Order: sequence, then structure tokens, then C-alpha cells
Amino acid sequence: MDYYSYEEFENYTYDNESVVVYKSNCPGNVLCVSLLVIIAVQYVLGFCGNGLVIWISGFKMKKTVNTTWYLSLAISDIVFCAFLPFAIINTAMEKWIFGLFLCKFTSSVLFLNMFSSIFLLVIISIDRCVSVIFPVWSQNHRTVRKASVVVVLAWVLAIGLSLPSAVFRDIHSQRGRSVCFNNFTSPQTHKIIAMSRFVAGFVVPFSVITICYSIIILKLRMNRMTKSSKPFKVMTALIATFFICWLPYHVFVLLETNQQHFRQDVLKAGLQIGTTLVTANSFLNPVLYVFMGNDFQQRCMSSLLSKMENAMGDEGHEGNG
Repeated sequence: MDYYSYEEFENYTYDNESVVVYKSNCPGNVLCVSLLVIIAVQYVLGFCGNGLVIWISGFKMKKTVNTTWYLSLAISDIVFCAFLPFAIINTAMEKWIFGLFLCKFTSSVLFLNMFSSIFLLVIISIDRCVSVIFPVWSQNHRTVRKASVVVVLAWVLAIGLSLPSAVFRDIHSQRGRSVCFNNFTSPQTHKIIAMSRFVAGFVVPFSVITICYSIIILKLRMNRMTKSSKPFKVMTALIATFFICWLPYHVFVLLETNQQHFRQDVLKAGLQIGTTLVTANSFLNPVLYVFMGNDFQQRCMSSLLSKMENAMGDEGHEGNG
């Protein structure tokens, strides 16, 4: 993710041997430290939550269309989480220490998983909508094979949209400090890429998700298919979470295309906060899309209880021996 698209080179000091050393402002910045703590917590929650989803949906449940969606989404989110330590270290040190290849690679992978995760959320929304509107057709035509093909297509599209990070990501070094940033060839290129990401990564997905869940809610209420208010609350939470997690990031990315009109410290703080909200989406997805399902809850509880029983049984066996 673009933690730094532009940089101010300042805050240099000299050590006893008159060597220029850059001193990070982060340790003394309340906002920076707070965001680092939040991202670190999100990293742990996201890794554990998505790891549990992969374990349950990949090894403990029968392979179905739904488990295909959940497994793919969890893989996307856990890979996103796996690369967060690079961003955490970069934010804390306010310099890039991993070289040009990882500068390009980590950014590309993060965008790849950002888009793949978003596209999978859209696919899940459309699938749920079709299942409610055309239940008979859906039952006859929804297959694991077709779902797998759709997942592959989503990843291919995500790869295409993540390529600009590999092309334009670069390193700038000054006085021993290296910064990984977006080295766009022109302001127009910057605006085109930012706008395409906004449209493909937010406007279209948010519109589709909102329309699909609105149709589902309307259909359920018209047919009185459920007496519980839980489905409506969950769907509202899904829409609100997507909006809150993604809109601030895209807003500040678009503002950055005209950064001469805004204070750079405001843009930098906005991008950091926006990226933190994006990161939150990686651990909220398993909660909202997976753990809310009764079948997954039951399988999860039974698997955990089975593991605990086996562990206690082994301990008891060892103790008796």
C-alpha cells in the first residue's frame, strides 16, 4: 500500500563521526505510534482469523461454492497480512531498508491482494443475490468448478490492476536515507492510475455490493423469508464496513494527485489513517463474511472442541502413564 508517495527530506542529524544520520519522527509522534500499534494488532488478528478460515474451509468442511469463496478470500487477506511487517517497519523508521526489488514486489503484492479481496467480496455479493432471486436456477448451476474459474478470473484481473506498482514504484536515496515511493512519469499518469484504482477498487465494487444486498433485503422482506433481523443487520454491516474501510484511503489518494493545493503533513497523515482502515478490512472480512454463517460456526466450534479434547486426552494419558 502507498504509505509514502512523496517525501520531504529533512530531520537529519550528525553523529560523533560527522556521518549524516536520519532520525525518524515516529517515536515522538502520537499519531504514528498509535497507528503502528493498531496495525500490529490488526496484523495479529488478521493472520489468526484468516488462518482459522483457511484451516476450517480448506480442511474441515466439504468443498462447496461458499467454501471456495471463503477460502479464496481468506488466502487473499492472509497474504495481505503477511506483507504488513514491511509496511510497519517502513512507517516506524520512515525509510526503506529492503532494496528496490522488495519495494516494487511488496507494493505489487499488497495491491494484488487489495483488488482480489475486493473482487471476491463483489462475487460473494452477486452470488448471494442470485441465490435469493433465482433459487432453483442457482441450485442447478452453482458448481465448485465454475466458482473456481470465477476466482481465477478475479485474480487475473487483480494482477492486471496491480502492475502499475511494479512499473512505477522506485527508490530515492539522499544522505543515506532510501525512500520507496511512486515515481510517476507525469502528473497525468498519476491521476489516471489513481482514478482507475478509485473506480475499479471502490466505485464499481461498492455500487454492486450495495445493489445486491439491497435487493436481498427487499426480497426477504417482501416474501417474509426470515423473521430474524440478523440477516439485515449483517448485510448493513457489510456495506458500512466496506464504505468506511475503503473510502478514506481513496479520497486521500485522489487528493494527493493535486498535492500542491494541500499541506503535505495532512496528506501524509490522511494516507496513513486511510491505509490503517484498509488494513482493518483484512481481519473484519472473516468475521463478517465467514464467522456469521451458522454452518461455519458449528464446524469451527466442533473442530476447536475436538482439538482441545485431543490435547487434554493426551495430557491425561501422559499423566496416567
